[in-house]
Amino acid sequence: MNPEANHQILDRAAATADNATAQALGAAQRGVSALRDGSHQLLDRAQHANDSTVAYVRSQPMKALLIAAGAGAALMAVASFLARHPRSHD
Repeated sequence: MNPEANHQILDRAAATADNATAQALGAAQRGVSALRDGSHQLLDRAQHANDSTVAYVRSQPMKALLIAAGAGAALMAVASFLARHPRSHD
């Protein structure tokens, strides 16, 4: 091969590498944007759930207390059961 042909091959390879780099960068930027949007949506949902919970507890304090106590008792029963019956790993 002559030097001119080598130079053209290198130029094409460099252009292809630049194109691939630009596409990868674009994909990474879109991924970061999607992740940012998803985290904002998650934070909004968490805030809404928190607001709803606070409103429910304020409007129904006794019922909320009984639900919380029942949930705590159920979790303790499950924890106690799991502590007494460990799973064997074969």
